[in-house]
Amino acid sequence: MSKYLVNKFLYTIDRDPDLVERYREDPRGTVDWWESERANLILNLPPAEASTWLEFTDPERDALGTHDYVALFELGAHNFLLLTLFIALFERDYAEPLAFQREFAARLSHWSVPYPDIST
Repeated sequence: MSKYLVNKFLYTIDRDPDLVERYREDPRGTVDWWESERANLILNLPPAEASTWLEFTDPERDALGTHDYVALFELGAHNFLLLTLFIALFERDYAEPLAFQREFAARLSHWSVPYPDIST
C-alpha cells in the first residue's frame, strides 16, 4: 500500500479548486491523469526533481476512482486529508449543516480505536 501517494493525492487535489471540481466530475479520469502526470513530482520542488517509481495499488486506484472514502480510510489514508477533500467534494449536496460530516462518521462508525495505521 502506498499511503504516501494516496495522501499526496488527497492533499494536492484539495488545494486546487479546479482539481476538486475535476475530481468531482470525473474521478477515474482525474486519478489516471494525476497518477501519470503528477504522482512522481516531488512536493515543493521544480518539476525537474521527480521520482519515477510511485504508483497506486489497484485497491487504491479503485477507491479513489469511485470516491470510496470508507475503503480509503480502511487502506490507511489520513483521516483529516480524507475528510477535508470529501467535504469540498460533497458538502454542497446536503441541505443541513454538517450533514455530510455526520454521514462520513456514520459510514465509518464500524471502526473503533485503534483506527487503521496512517503512518507513511
